[in-house]
Amino acid sequence: MSQPIRLLVSDVDGTLVDKDKHLTAVTTDAVARLVAAGVGFTIISARPRSGVQPLADTLGIDAPIAAFNGGLIFRRDGTIEEHHVLPREAVEQALALAADEPVDIWVFADDQWHASADQGVHADHERVAANQEPMVTADFTALVERVDKITFVSDDPPVLARLLERCKAAFGGLATIAQSQTYYLDVTATAANKGDGLIALANAFDVPIDAVAAIGDQFNDVPMLERAGTSIAMGNAPDGVRAVADYGTRANDQDGVAFAIDAIILPRKGITE
Repeated sequence: MSQPIRLLVSDVDGTLVDKDKHLTAVTTDAVARLVAAGVGFTIISARPRSGVQPLADTLGIDAPIAAFNGGLIFRRDGTIEEHHVLPREAVEQALALAADEPVDIWVFADDQWHASADQGVHADHERVAANQEPMVTADFTALVERVDKITFVSDDPPVLARLLERCKAAFGGLATIAQSQTYYLDVTATAANKGDGLIALANAFDVPIDAVAAIGDQFNDVPMLERAGTSIAMGNAPDGVRAVADYGTRANDQDGVAFAIDAIILPRKGITE
């Protein structure tokens, strides 16, 4: 039998929660079974701390948690263990490049969500995910030294693909640039990627990386799926994400995390339903 898994690190949107951003009772119960069996559990997300905290409260996670794709490692008691912000040059170049693209701009800084617009389905979803209201502004100049994440929002995939390539060409060595959803392009600090975030969480739990399982659904999850000892892709993940994973599970609207816990992780400890 393969080595038992000692820690499960889960993405949030498209993975741990359903399409309405809800944490289901089925998933909550499965996480409780996992922890009762002696397996650690925590989350890593592109969300800000305000959006991750309620999930940590519901699941009772007292261990380190990662927001902003690993840019912020914190505990739910408010303790900050790591914090990586974008360099000013990357922020200024990203905003300049986006100025001539048809995208909404969201800037997360000082635990606040600043947005160029607050209307539309994605803004409504972000209100739930971020657990706060946006501060609408057309001028982000005052924030450039303190930015955790920039998100460009568009329902036109070629627009985000073009902007992604422009950002990488202009300042790719200064930042992590990846899509967290098909309609979101995120720019975070170089260390704020889910591969480095996974390593930080594994170290915090004192668990070797080959005993860590990671589960996710999008391309910003690929760095952690590639580094985890066991990688699991959601059923709703694109083909390119599923291709790098060791296992697949059900979609997030079918309690895919719960299924992975019961069908993949607990059996490695000799526990079956």
